[in-house]
Amino acid sequence: MFKDFFRSRSGVLWLGMAASLLYFVVVWSVGSTFRGLSDWVLYPINFLAATVLMLPYMLSRRVWVQISVMIVVQMLLIANLMYYRTYFTAIPLASYALAGNVAEFTASIRDSLRLWDLGFPAITLLTAWRALKAPRRGGADDRLIFAAGAGVFALLAAAGIAAKGGFMKEVGRLSGSAFNAPTVVPVYTVAGNLIYQSMLTPSVLTDEMLEQVTAWQQGKDALMPYVALPDSVERRRSLVLILCESLESWVIDAEIGGRQITPYLNSLVADSTTFYAPNVVTQVGAGRSIEAQLLIYAGLLPMQHSIYSMHHADATYPSLNKAMRQRYGARSYLFTVDKQTTWNQAGVSRAFAYDSIFEYSAWNLDERIGRPPRLSDRSFMRQAVCRLADTDLWPAGEPRLITMVTYSGHNPFVLPEKYREPAFDSSLADCPSRMADYIRMAHYTDSALPEIINYLKSRPDYSDMIVVITGDHEGLASDRSDILRSAAGQAIVSPGQFTPLIILNSPIPGRDDKVLGQVDIYPTLLNFLGLDEYQWKGQGNSVFSPHKPPFAIVTMTGEIVGDTTSLPPPIGLIKLAKSARYVSDVMITFDLLR
Repeated sequence: MFKDFFRSRSGVLWLGMAASLLYFVVVWSVGSTFRGLSDWVLYPINFLAATVLMLPYMLSRRVWVQISVMIVVQMLLIANLMYYRTYFTAIPLASYALAGNVAEFTASIRDSLRLWDLGFPAITLLTAWRALKAPRRGGADDRLIFAAGAGVFALLAAAGIAAKGGFMKEVGRLSGSAFNAPTVVPVYTVAGNLIYQSMLTPSVLTDEMLEQVTAWQQGKDALMPYVALPDSVERRRSLVLILCESLESWVIDAEIGGRQITPYLNSLVADSTTFYAPNVVTQVGAGRSIEAQLLIYAGLLPMQHSIYSMHHADATYPSLNKAMRQRYGARSYLFTVDKQTTWNQAGVSRAFAYDSIFEYSAWNLDERIGRPPRLSDRSFMRQAVCRLADTDLWPAGEPRLITMVTYSGHNPFVLPEKYREPAFDSSLADCPSRMADYIRMAHYTDSALPEIINYLKSRPDYSDMIVVITGDHEGLASDRSDILRSAAGQAIVSPGQFTPLIILNSPIPGRDDKVLGQVDIYPTLLNFLGLDEYQWKGQGNSVFSPHKPPFAIVTMTGEIVGDTTSLPPPIGLIKLAKSARYVSDVMITFDLLR
Protein backbone atom coordinates (compact mmCIF):
# COMPACT_ATOMS: atom_id res chain seq x y z
CA MET A 1 0.00 0.00 0.00
CA PHE A 2 2.66 2.52 1.04
CA LYS A 3 4.94 1.37 -1.81
CA ASP A 4 2.22 2.17 -4.31
CA PHE A 5 1.50 5.46 -2.56
CA PHE A 6 5.04 6.77 -3.01
CA ARG A 7 4.85 5.92 -6.70
CA SER A 8 1.59 7.82 -7.07
CA ARG A 9 1.17 11.48 -7.93
CA SER A 10 0.27 12.49 -4.38
CA GLY A 11 3.16 10.46 -2.97
CA VAL A 12 5.67 12.07 -5.33
CA LEU A 13 4.41 15.54 -4.43
CA TRP A 14 4.70 14.74 -0.72
CA LEU A 15 8.26 13.48 -1.19
CA GLY A 16 9.10 16.70 -3.06
CA MET A 17 7.74 18.83 -0.24
CA ALA A 18 9.51 16.79 2.43
CA ALA A 19 12.75 16.93 0.40
CA SER A 20 12.46 20.73 0.21
CA LEU A 21 12.17 21.02 3.98
CA LEU A 22 14.99 18.58 4.71
CA TYR A 23 17.23 20.16 2.08
CA PHE A 24 16.69 23.49 3.85
CA VAL A 25 17.74 21.83 7.11
CA VAL A 26 20.98 20.61 5.50
CA VAL A 27 21.84 23.93 3.84
CA TRP A 28 21.06 25.83 7.06
CA SER A 29 23.27 23.41 9.00
CA VAL A 30 26.16 23.88 6.57
CA GLY A 31 26.23 27.57 7.46
CA SER A 32 25.65 27.12 11.20
CA THR A 33 25.83 23.77 13.00
CA PHE A 34 24.79 20.18 12.35
CA ARG A 35 23.63 19.69 15.95
CA GLY A 36 19.98 19.92 14.92
CA LEU A 37 20.25 16.84 12.68
CA SER A 38 20.95 14.69 15.74
CA ASP A 39 17.65 15.70 17.38
CA TRP A 40 15.12 13.03 16.35
CA VAL A 41 12.20 15.44 16.91
CA LEU A 42 13.36 17.30 13.78
CA TYR A 43 12.10 14.52 11.53
CA PRO A 44 8.47 14.06 12.66
CA ILE A 45 8.05 17.86 12.88
CA ASN A 46 9.32 18.41 9.34
CA PHE A 47 7.36 15.45 7.99
CA LEU A 48 4.24 16.80 9.69
CA ALA A 49 4.89 20.18 8.06
CA ALA A 50 5.24 18.52 4.65
CA THR A 51 1.95 16.68 5.19
CA VAL A 52 0.09 19.84 6.20
CA LEU A 53 1.50 21.66 3.17
CA MET A 54 -0.05 18.98 0.93
CA LEU A 55 -3.56 20.19 1.80
CA PRO A 56 -3.88 22.38 -1.36
CA TYR A 57 -3.33 19.33 -3.56
CA MET A 58 -5.68 17.17 -1.54
CA LEU A 59 -8.40 19.76 -2.01
CA SER A 60 -7.73 20.67 -5.65
CA ARG A 61 -6.16 17.54 -7.15
CA ARG A 62 -4.10 19.84 -9.38
CA VAL A 63 -0.35 19.33 -9.73
CA TRP A 64 0.26 22.96 -10.67
CA VAL A 65 -1.43 24.10 -7.44
CA GLN A 66 0.91 22.02 -5.29
CA ILE A 67 3.97 23.00 -7.31
CA SER A 68 3.00 26.65 -6.81
CA VAL A 69 2.81 26.04 -3.05
CA MET A 70 6.20 24.34 -3.18
CA ILE A 71 7.75 27.32 -4.99
CA VAL A 72 6.33 29.79 -2.45
CA VAL A 73 7.59 27.67 0.45
CA GLN A 74 11.03 27.35 -1.13
CA MET A 75 11.21 31.12 -1.69
CA LEU A 76 10.47 31.60 2.01
CA LEU A 77 13.16 29.09 2.95
CA ILE A 78 15.75 30.68 0.65
CA ALA A 79 14.88 34.13 2.04
CA ASN A 80 15.59 32.87 5.56
CA LEU A 81 18.87 31.31 4.46
CA MET A 82 19.97 34.57 2.86
CA TYR A 83 18.93 36.51 5.94
CA TYR A 84 20.86 34.15 8.22
CA ARG A 85 24.03 34.56 6.16
CA THR A 86 24.06 38.25 7.03
CA TYR A 87 22.28 38.52 10.39
CA PHE A 88 22.88 35.05 11.92
CA THR A 89 19.19 34.55 12.63
CA ALA A 90 16.00 33.68 10.77
CA ILE A 91 13.81 36.54 9.61
CA PRO A 92 12.12 37.99 12.72
CA LEU A 93 8.35 37.99 12.82
CA ALA A 94 8.14 41.79 12.75
CA SER A 95 10.44 42.02 9.73
CA TYR A 96 7.95 40.31 7.41
CA ALA A 97 6.04 43.58 7.45
CA LEU A 98 9.12 45.52 6.30
CA ALA A 99 9.11 44.43 2.67
CA GLY A 100 9.54 48.06 1.64
CA ASN A 101 13.15 47.92 2.84
CA VAL A 102 13.99 45.16 0.36
CA ALA A 103 14.30 47.63 -2.51
CA GLU A 104 17.05 49.43 -0.61
CA PHE A 105 19.18 46.32 -0.16
CA THR A 106 18.71 44.29 -3.36
CA ALA A 107 22.46 44.07 -3.97
CA SER A 108 23.11 42.72 -0.48
CA ILE A 109 20.26 40.27 -0.95
CA ARG A 110 21.63 38.97 -4.24
CA ASP A 111 25.05 38.77 -2.67
CA SER A 112 23.69 36.37 -0.04
CA LEU A 113 22.76 33.73 -2.62
CA ARG A 114 24.88 30.56 -2.75
CA LEU A 115 25.23 27.68 -5.22
CA TRP A 116 23.56 25.47 -2.60
CA ASP A 117 20.35 27.40 -3.21
CA LEU A 118 20.05 25.98 -6.73
CA GLY A 119 19.06 22.71 -5.09
CA PHE A 120 15.59 24.10 -4.40
CA PRO A 121 14.54 24.71 -8.02
CA ALA A 122 16.13 21.37 -8.92
CA ILE A 123 13.85 19.65 -6.39
CA THR A 124 10.84 21.51 -7.81
CA LEU A 125 11.61 20.57 -11.42
CA LEU A 126 12.25 16.92 -10.54
CA THR A 127 9.07 16.73 -8.44
CA ALA A 128 6.92 18.30 -11.19
CA TRP A 129 8.36 15.95 -13.83
CA ARG A 130 7.84 12.83 -11.72
CA ALA A 131 4.38 13.89 -10.54
CA LEU A 132 3.10 14.46 -14.07
CA LYS A 133 4.34 10.99 -15.07
CA ALA A 134 2.99 9.27 -11.97
CA PRO A 135 -0.46 7.62 -11.96
CA ARG A 136 -3.37 9.23 -10.20
CA ARG A 137 -4.75 7.41 -7.18
CA GLY A 138 -8.20 7.34 -5.74
CA GLY A 139 -8.94 10.21 -3.37
CA ALA A 140 -10.21 8.00 -0.53
CA ASP A 141 -6.94 6.03 -0.14
CA ASP A 142 -4.82 9.15 -0.35
CA ARG A 143 -6.85 10.97 2.24
CA LEU A 144 -6.64 8.01 4.58
CA ILE A 145 -2.87 7.75 4.21
CA PHE A 146 -2.39 11.49 4.72
CA ALA A 147 -4.66 11.54 7.76
CA ALA A 148 -2.88 8.56 9.28
CA GLY A 149 0.54 10.03 8.50
CA ALA A 150 -0.36 13.40 9.97
CA GLY A 151 -1.64 11.72 13.12
CA VAL A 152 1.50 9.62 13.59
CA PHE A 153 3.86 12.52 12.94
CA ALA A 154 1.88 14.78 15.26
CA LEU A 155 1.93 12.21 18.06
CA LEU A 156 5.67 11.62 17.70
CA ALA A 157 6.41 15.34 17.61
CA ALA A 158 4.17 16.04 20.60
CA ALA A 159 5.75 13.22 22.60
CA GLY A 160 9.25 14.46 21.82
CA ILE A 161 8.45 18.06 22.71
CA ALA A 162 6.68 17.03 25.91
CA ALA A 163 9.67 14.95 26.96
CA LYS A 164 11.83 18.06 26.65
CA GLY A 165 9.56 20.07 28.95
CA GLY A 166 7.27 21.70 26.41
CA PHE A 167 7.61 23.84 23.31
CA MET A 168 8.24 27.22 24.97
CA LYS A 169 10.70 25.84 27.51
CA GLU A 170 12.75 23.88 24.99
CA VAL A 171 12.90 26.58 22.30
CA GLY A 172 13.73 29.12 25.00
CA ARG A 173 16.56 26.89 26.22
CA LEU A 174 17.97 26.49 22.72
CA SER A 175 17.58 30.19 21.90
CA GLY A 176 19.49 31.17 25.03
CA SER A 177 22.60 29.26 24.00
CA ALA A 178 25.15 30.58 21.51
CA PHE A 179 25.84 27.03 20.37
CA ASN A 180 22.28 25.74 20.14
CA ALA A 181 20.35 28.81 18.96
CA PRO A 182 20.92 27.99 15.24
CA THR A 183 19.17 24.61 15.72
CA VAL A 184 15.76 26.15 16.53
CA VAL A 185 14.79 26.78 12.91
CA PRO A 186 15.77 23.40 11.41
CA VAL A 187 14.26 21.41 14.28
CA TYR A 188 11.04 23.40 14.75
CA THR A 189 10.81 24.86 11.20
CA VAL A 190 10.56 28.49 10.17
CA ALA A 191 6.88 28.46 11.13
CA GLY A 192 7.63 27.07 14.58
CA ASN A 193 10.22 29.78 15.17
CA LEU A 194 7.66 32.46 14.22
CA ILE A 195 5.07 30.89 16.52
CA TYR A 196 7.59 31.00 19.36
CA GLN A 197 8.28 34.68 18.69
CA SER A 198 4.59 35.55 18.60
CA MET A 199 3.99 33.74 21.90
CA LEU A 200 7.04 35.36 23.48
CA THR A 201 6.23 38.95 22.52
CA PRO A 202 4.33 40.48 25.46
CA SER A 203 1.21 42.56 24.84
CA VAL A 204 0.62 43.60 28.44
CA LEU A 205 3.12 44.93 30.96
CA THR A 206 2.94 42.70 34.01
CA ASP A 207 4.11 43.27 37.57
CA GLU A 208 6.65 40.50 37.03
CA MET A 209 8.17 42.36 34.07
CA LEU A 210 8.43 45.56 36.08
CA GLU A 211 10.10 43.67 38.90
CA GLN A 212 12.61 42.16 36.47
CA VAL A 213 13.47 45.58 35.04
CA THR A 214 13.83 47.06 38.52
CA ALA A 215 15.95 44.15 39.71
CA TRP A 216 18.19 44.46 36.65
CA GLN A 217 18.72 48.18 37.23
CA GLN A 218 19.52 47.60 40.89
CA GLY A 219 21.95 44.86 39.92
CA LYS A 220 23.68 47.11 37.42
CA ASP A 221 23.96 49.93 39.96
CA ALA A 222 25.52 47.47 42.40
CA LEU A 223 27.86 45.57 40.08
CA MET A 224 28.58 48.16 37.39
CA PRO A 225 27.93 51.61 38.86
CA TYR A 226 28.55 54.63 36.67
CA VAL A 227 31.72 56.45 37.74
CA ALA A 228 32.47 60.04 36.74
CA LEU A 229 35.98 60.93 35.65
CA PRO A 230 38.17 62.93 38.06
CA ASP A 231 37.75 66.70 37.97
CA SER A 232 41.26 66.99 36.59
CA VAL A 233 40.12 65.44 33.30
CA GLU A 234 39.06 68.20 30.92
CA ARG A 235 35.63 67.60 29.38
CA ARG A 236 34.57 68.49 25.84
CA ARG A 237 31.34 70.23 24.82
CA SER A 238 31.03 69.12 21.17
CA LEU A 239 30.88 65.69 19.60
CA VAL A 240 31.41 64.69 15.96
CA LEU A 241 30.76 60.99 15.44
CA ILE A 242 31.59 59.36 12.12
CA LEU A 243 29.80 56.04 11.79
CA CYS A 244 31.68 54.14 9.09
CA GLU A 245 29.66 51.46 7.31
CA SER A 246 30.89 47.92 8.12
CA LEU A 247 34.30 49.04 9.46
CA GLU A 248 36.16 46.26 11.28
CA SER A 249 39.21 46.69 13.49
CA TRP A 250 41.56 44.24 11.80
CA VAL A 251 42.15 46.54 8.81
CA ILE A 252 43.79 49.14 11.06
CA ASP A 253 47.57 48.80 11.23
CA ALA A 254 47.34 45.82 8.86
CA GLU A 255 49.37 45.50 5.68
CA ILE A 256 48.66 43.55 2.53
CA GLY A 257 51.41 43.03 -0.01
CA GLY A 258 53.58 45.51 1.87
CA ARG A 259 50.94 48.27 1.70
CA GLN A 260 48.93 49.69 4.59
CA ILE A 261 45.19 49.14 4.24
CA THR A 262 44.22 52.26 6.22
CA PRO A 263 47.24 54.57 6.31
CA TYR A 264 45.22 57.60 7.44
CA LEU A 265 43.44 55.82 10.28
CA ASN A 266 46.81 54.37 11.28
CA SER A 267 48.20 57.88 11.61
CA LEU A 268 45.23 58.96 13.73
CA VAL A 269 45.58 55.96 16.03
CA ALA A 270 49.27 56.71 16.47
CA ASP A 271 48.61 60.33 17.45
CA SER A 272 49.45 61.12 21.08
CA THR A 273 46.03 62.75 21.63
CA THR A 274 44.00 59.75 20.41
CA PHE A 275 42.24 57.09 22.47
CA TYR A 276 41.96 53.76 20.66
CA ALA A 277 40.02 50.63 21.63
CA PRO A 278 40.28 47.96 18.91
CA ASN A 279 38.17 45.24 20.53
CA VAL A 280 34.61 46.59 20.47
CA VAL A 281 32.20 43.69 19.92
CA THR A 282 29.49 44.65 17.47
CA GLN A 283 26.13 44.14 19.16
CA VAL A 284 23.57 45.11 16.54
CA GLY A 285 20.58 42.91 15.84
CA ALA A 286 18.43 42.47 12.76
CA GLY A 287 18.20 46.24 12.26
CA ARG A 288 21.96 46.51 11.71
CA SER A 289 23.01 50.15 11.12
CA ILE A 290 19.98 51.72 12.77
CA GLU A 291 20.60 49.65 15.88
CA ALA A 292 24.18 50.90 16.07
CA GLN A 293 22.61 54.30 16.63
CA LEU A 294 20.44 52.86 19.41
CA LEU A 295 23.50 51.36 21.11
CA ILE A 296 25.75 54.40 20.79
CA TYR A 297 23.31 57.27 21.25
CA ALA A 298 20.79 55.73 23.66
CA GLY A 299 22.87 53.08 25.43
CA LEU A 300 20.21 50.43 24.79
CA LEU A 301 20.54 46.94 23.34
CA PRO A 302 18.47 45.85 20.32
CA MET A 303 15.04 44.38 20.89
CA GLN A 304 14.65 40.61 20.93
CA HIS A 305 12.10 40.04 18.17
CA SER A 306 11.42 43.45 16.71
CA ILE A 307 13.23 46.48 15.30
CA TYR A 308 12.79 49.55 17.45
CA SER A 309 12.91 52.04 14.58
CA MET A 310 10.07 50.40 12.68
CA HIS A 311 7.65 49.63 15.51
CA HIS A 312 8.59 51.82 18.45
CA ALA A 313 9.93 55.06 17.00
CA ASP A 314 7.31 56.90 19.03
CA ALA A 315 8.71 55.59 22.33
CA THR A 316 10.75 57.86 24.61
CA TYR A 317 14.49 57.41 24.22
CA PRO A 318 17.20 58.98 26.36
CA SER A 319 20.03 60.12 24.08
CA LEU A 320 23.34 61.91 23.92
CA ASN A 321 21.49 64.55 21.90
CA LYS A 322 19.11 65.26 24.77
CA ALA A 323 21.87 65.12 27.35
CA MET A 324 24.00 67.64 25.43
CA ARG A 325 21.03 69.93 24.86
CA GLN A 326 20.19 69.77 28.57
CA ARG A 327 23.80 70.43 29.69
CA TYR A 328 25.10 72.81 27.02
CA GLY A 329 22.13 73.85 24.91
CA ALA A 330 23.78 72.00 22.02
CA ARG A 331 21.99 71.55 18.73
CA SER A 332 22.43 68.26 16.88
CA TYR A 333 22.47 67.32 13.20
CA LEU A 334 22.46 64.02 11.35
CA PHE A 335 24.26 63.71 8.00
CA THR A 336 23.38 60.56 6.04
CA VAL A 337 23.39 59.69 2.35
CA ASP A 338 20.56 57.20 2.80
CA LYS A 339 16.89 57.99 2.44
CA GLN A 340 15.10 59.01 5.60
CA THR A 341 12.62 56.15 5.04
CA THR A 342 15.39 53.53 5.30
CA TRP A 343 14.88 51.80 8.66
CA ASN A 344 12.68 54.82 9.46
CA GLN A 345 15.69 57.05 10.03
CA ALA A 346 13.39 60.09 10.13
CA GLY A 347 11.44 58.62 13.06
CA VAL A 348 14.63 57.75 14.93
CA SER A 349 15.98 61.26 14.39
CA ARG A 350 12.90 62.73 15.99
CA ALA A 351 12.99 60.26 18.85
CA PHE A 352 16.64 61.03 19.62
CA ALA A 353 15.97 64.80 19.32
CA TYR A 354 18.09 65.74 16.30
CA ASP A 355 17.35 69.29 15.26
CA SER A 356 17.82 68.55 11.55
CA ILE A 357 18.51 65.61 9.28
CA PHE A 358 20.44 66.02 6.02
CA GLU A 359 19.62 62.88 4.03
CA TYR A 360 19.70 61.55 0.46
CA SER A 361 17.90 64.49 -1.14
CA ALA A 362 20.12 67.08 0.61
CA TRP A 363 23.28 66.14 -1.30
CA ASN A 364 24.55 66.67 -4.83
CA LEU A 365 24.83 63.11 -6.15
CA ASP A 366 27.93 63.83 -8.24
CA GLU A 367 29.72 60.59 -7.32
CA ARG A 368 27.81 57.45 -6.51
CA ILE A 369 28.95 54.11 -5.15
CA GLY A 370 27.11 51.03 -3.97
CA ARG A 371 23.99 49.05 -4.76
CA PRO A 372 21.68 50.88 -4.73
CA PRO A 373 23.97 53.77 -5.63
CA ARG A 374 24.46 56.41 -2.96
CA LEU A 375 26.77 59.38 -2.58
CA SER A 376 30.42 58.26 -2.39
CA ASP A 377 32.29 58.68 0.88
CA ARG A 378 34.74 61.15 -0.69
CA SER A 379 32.01 63.40 -2.06
CA PHE A 380 30.04 63.03 1.18
CA MET A 381 32.98 64.24 3.24
CA ARG A 382 33.67 67.08 0.84
CA GLN A 383 30.07 68.30 0.87
CA ALA A 384 29.78 67.81 4.64
CA VAL A 385 32.71 70.17 5.15
CA CYS A 386 30.91 72.80 3.07
CA ARG A 387 27.83 72.47 5.25
CA LEU A 388 29.73 72.53 8.53
CA ALA A 389 31.66 75.60 7.43
CA ASP A 390 28.34 77.45 7.24
CA THR A 391 28.50 79.70 10.30
CA ASP A 392 24.72 79.53 10.70
CA LEU A 393 24.90 75.75 11.12
CA TRP A 394 27.87 75.68 13.48
CA PRO A 395 29.19 79.02 14.68
CA ALA A 396 32.65 78.72 16.17
CA GLY A 397 32.58 78.11 19.90
CA GLU A 398 29.00 76.80 20.07
CA PRO A 399 28.48 73.19 21.30
CA ARG A 400 27.24 70.78 18.67
CA LEU A 401 26.54 67.10 18.15
CA ILE A 402 27.18 66.02 14.56
CA THR A 403 26.58 62.48 13.33
CA MET A 404 27.90 61.39 9.93
CA VAL A 405 26.85 57.99 8.56
CA THR A 406 28.88 56.74 5.59
CA TYR A 407 27.60 54.30 2.99
CA SER A 408 30.31 53.21 0.53
CA GLY A 409 31.42 50.34 2.77
CA HIS A 410 28.02 48.63 2.53
CA ASN A 411 27.90 45.02 1.44
CA PRO A 412 28.74 43.85 -1.29
CA PHE A 413 31.76 46.21 -1.10
CA VAL A 414 32.07 46.74 -4.85
CA LEU A 415 34.23 49.78 -5.63
CA PRO A 416 33.91 50.99 -9.24
CA GLU A 417 37.06 50.75 -11.34
CA LYS A 418 37.40 54.52 -11.71
CA TYR A 419 37.82 54.94 -7.93
CA ARG A 420 40.41 52.20 -7.52
CA GLU A 421 44.15 52.60 -7.07
CA PRO A 422 45.96 50.20 -9.43
CA ALA A 423 49.09 50.15 -7.28
CA PHE A 424 47.06 49.18 -4.19
CA ASP A 425 44.96 46.67 -6.14
CA SER A 426 48.08 44.79 -7.15
CA SER A 427 48.65 43.90 -3.49
CA LEU A 428 45.30 42.06 -3.34
CA ALA A 429 46.14 39.40 -5.93
CA ASP A 430 46.43 36.55 -3.40
CA CYS A 431 43.25 37.43 -1.46
CA PRO A 432 39.89 35.68 -1.84
CA SER A 433 37.60 37.91 -3.89
CA ARG A 434 35.36 38.92 -1.00
CA MET A 435 38.34 39.75 1.19
CA ALA A 436 39.86 41.82 -1.64
CA ASP A 437 36.58 43.70 -2.15
CA TYR A 438 36.31 44.48 1.56
CA ILE A 439 39.93 45.65 1.87
CA ARG A 440 39.64 47.78 -1.25
CA MET A 441 36.56 49.53 0.13
CA ALA A 442 38.11 50.04 3.58
CA HIS A 443 41.12 51.62 1.87
CA TYR A 444 38.79 53.88 -0.12
CA THR A 445 36.85 55.06 2.97
CA ASP A 446 40.17 55.68 4.72
CA SER A 447 41.20 57.96 1.87
CA ALA A 448 37.97 59.97 2.27
CA LEU A 449 38.43 60.77 5.96
CA PRO A 450 41.22 63.42 5.77
CA GLU A 451 38.77 65.87 4.17
CA ILE A 452 36.53 66.06 7.24
CA ILE A 453 39.21 65.52 9.91
CA ASN A 454 41.47 68.24 8.54
CA TYR A 455 38.55 70.66 8.50
CA LEU A 456 37.62 69.87 12.11
CA LYS A 457 41.21 70.28 13.26
CA SER A 458 41.35 73.66 11.53
CA ARG A 459 38.43 75.06 13.52
CA PRO A 460 39.28 77.41 16.38
CA ASP A 461 37.06 75.34 18.70
CA TYR A 462 38.68 71.97 17.93
CA SER A 463 40.11 71.81 21.44
CA ASP A 464 36.53 71.78 22.76
CA MET A 465 35.37 68.74 20.78
CA ILE A 466 35.97 65.03 20.53
CA VAL A 467 35.83 63.29 17.16
CA VAL A 468 34.75 59.66 17.27
CA ILE A 469 35.33 57.23 14.41
CA THR A 470 33.76 53.80 14.73
CA GLY A 471 31.92 51.19 12.69
CA ASP A 472 28.20 50.53 12.76
CA HIS A 473 28.73 46.75 12.74
CA GLU A 474 31.00 44.02 11.42
CA GLY A 475 31.06 43.54 7.67
CA LEU A 476 32.18 40.06 6.65
CA ALA A 477 29.21 38.16 8.14
CA SER A 478 29.04 34.57 6.85
CA ASP A 479 31.98 35.13 4.46
CA ARG A 480 34.38 35.31 7.41
CA SER A 481 34.74 31.55 7.80
CA ASP A 482 35.61 31.06 4.10
CA ILE A 483 38.10 33.94 4.19
CA LEU A 484 39.79 32.53 7.29
CA ARG A 485 40.45 29.29 5.45
CA SER A 486 42.77 31.15 3.07
CA ALA A 487 46.41 31.94 3.84
CA ALA A 488 45.83 35.65 3.22
CA GLY A 489 42.83 35.69 5.54
CA GLN A 490 44.57 33.83 8.34
CA ALA A 491 47.39 36.36 8.23
CA ILE A 492 45.35 39.46 9.06
CA VAL A 493 41.58 38.86 9.33
CA SER A 494 40.11 38.66 12.84
CA PRO A 495 37.88 35.67 13.58
CA GLY A 496 35.93 37.94 15.96
CA GLN A 497 33.36 40.61 15.12
CA PHE A 498 35.17 43.73 16.32
CA THR A 499 34.84 47.33 15.27
CA PRO A 500 37.29 50.06 16.35
CA LEU A 501 36.58 52.94 18.69
CA ILE A 502 38.84 55.85 17.80
CA ILE A 503 38.46 59.10 19.76
CA LEU A 504 40.45 62.08 18.52
CA ASN A 505 41.41 64.91 20.88
CA SER A 506 40.58 62.58 23.74
CA PRO A 507 40.70 63.90 27.32
CA ILE A 508 42.36 60.57 28.15
CA PRO A 509 44.52 59.38 25.26
CA GLY A 510 46.07 55.94 24.90
CA ARG A 511 45.14 52.45 23.85
CA ASP A 512 42.92 49.94 25.66
CA ASP A 513 42.78 46.36 24.38
CA LYS A 514 40.03 45.20 26.74
CA VAL A 515 36.89 43.77 25.16
CA LEU A 516 34.07 46.31 25.01
CA GLY A 517 30.56 46.17 23.65
CA GLN A 518 29.03 48.83 21.44
CA VAL A 519 26.66 49.53 24.33
CA ASP A 520 29.71 50.69 26.34
CA ILE A 521 30.36 53.60 23.96
CA TYR A 522 27.38 55.58 25.32
CA PRO A 523 28.59 55.83 28.95
CA THR A 524 32.16 56.40 27.74
CA LEU A 525 30.96 59.47 25.83
CA LEU A 526 28.93 60.62 28.83
CA ASN A 527 32.26 60.62 30.68
CA PHE A 528 34.14 62.60 28.06
CA LEU A 529 31.37 65.13 27.48
CA GLY A 530 30.81 65.93 31.16
CA LEU A 531 27.27 64.55 31.10
CA ASP A 532 27.51 62.77 34.45
CA GLU A 533 24.29 64.32 35.72
CA TYR A 534 22.17 62.91 32.90
CA GLN A 535 19.71 60.47 34.44
CA TRP A 536 20.09 57.55 32.01
CA LYS A 537 23.54 55.99 32.24
CA GLY A 538 22.89 53.24 29.69
CA GLN A 539 23.09 49.46 29.86
CA GLY A 540 26.85 49.35 29.41
CA ASN A 541 29.75 50.78 31.34
CA SER A 542 32.44 53.30 30.46
CA VAL A 543 35.76 51.91 29.34
CA PHE A 544 37.31 54.08 32.07
CA SER A 545 35.18 52.66 34.87
CA PRO A 546 36.94 50.34 37.34
CA HIS A 547 33.73 48.28 37.29
CA LYS A 548 33.75 47.61 33.52
CA PRO A 549 33.68 43.82 33.03
CA PRO A 550 36.24 42.61 30.45
CA PHE A 551 33.70 40.85 28.25
CA ALA A 552 30.74 41.57 26.01
CA ILE A 553 27.92 39.52 24.51
CA VAL A 554 27.27 39.18 20.78
CA THR A 555 23.61 40.09 20.43
CA MET A 556 22.66 37.74 17.61
CA THR A 557 24.32 34.59 18.98
CA GLY A 558 24.57 35.13 22.73
CA GLU A 559 28.29 34.33 22.57
CA ILE A 560 30.37 35.75 25.42
CA VAL A 561 33.56 37.36 24.13
CA GLY A 562 36.39 38.23 26.50
CA ASP A 563 37.48 37.26 29.99
CA THR A 564 34.87 35.84 32.36
CA THR A 565 37.24 34.64 35.08
CA SER A 566 39.38 37.56 36.24
CA LEU A 567 36.76 39.59 38.15
CA PRO A 568 35.53 38.54 41.61
CA PRO A 569 31.80 38.02 40.97
CA PRO A 570 31.76 36.93 37.32
CA ILE A 571 28.57 34.88 37.66
CA GLY A 572 26.50 37.92 38.70
CA LEU A 573 27.96 40.03 35.92
CA ILE A 574 27.33 37.37 33.28
CA LYS A 575 23.73 36.93 34.40
CA LEU A 576 23.25 40.70 34.35
CA ALA A 577 24.74 41.01 30.87
CA LYS A 578 22.67 38.15 29.48
CA SER A 579 19.39 39.58 30.77
CA ALA A 580 20.12 43.12 29.53
CA ARG A 581 18.60 42.59 26.09
CA TYR A 582 15.31 41.36 27.56
CA VAL A 583 15.24 44.39 29.85
CA SER A 584 15.88 46.72 26.91
CA ASP A 585 13.07 45.03 25.00
CA VAL A 586 10.59 45.60 27.84
CA MET A 587 11.73 49.20 28.33
CA ILE A 588 11.23 50.02 24.66
CA THR A 589 8.03 48.02 24.15
CA PHE A 590 6.25 49.64 27.07
CA ASP A 591 7.96 53.04 26.90
CA LEU A 592 9.39 52.78 30.42
CA LEU A 593 12.04 55.45 29.86
CA ARG A 594 9.58 58.28 29.35
